[in-house]
Amino acid sequence: IDEEAKLLARGKGLSIILGKTEEVTVKGDERWVRQLLLNLIDNAIKYTPSGGRITLSMEKTQGAARLLIEDTGIGIPEESLPRIFDRFYQVDKAKARAVGGCGLGLSICKWIVEAHGGTIEVSSRPGFGTKVSVQLLV
Repeated sequence: IDEEAKLLARGKGLSIILGKTEEVTVKGDERWVRQLLLNLIDNAIKYTPSGGRITLSMEKTQGAARLLIEDTGIGIPEESLPRIFDRFYQVDKAKARAVGGCGLGLSICKWIVEAHGGTIEVSSRPGFGTKVSVQLLV
């Protein structure tokens, strides 16, 4: 995933930084977990302006793998956070069309996480970026 993320980000002038990286094996379907990671990284890339950075971290916690994806992107308004996992919901429809979004990515991510018995949380500040935390069973 690291090399794929770097390739995607390079064309936009973004830096991919590896934070804490512990080797962790999660319980689940490899294809779906890979899709989850690619969706989250793709979102970070889409919504981070040129020159920004994305930090990827993975650590093992008690019985779970914790993945963090942090970006210096445009952020999500507080009033939109409760709806970002709704199918077809888009914070800014014009921006989503410009970057190729249709409002399904995060709902798919949530479905994958929940199907694997995990949790996903998002915190964000407009103008400062977004942090996505995913916990999956090991």
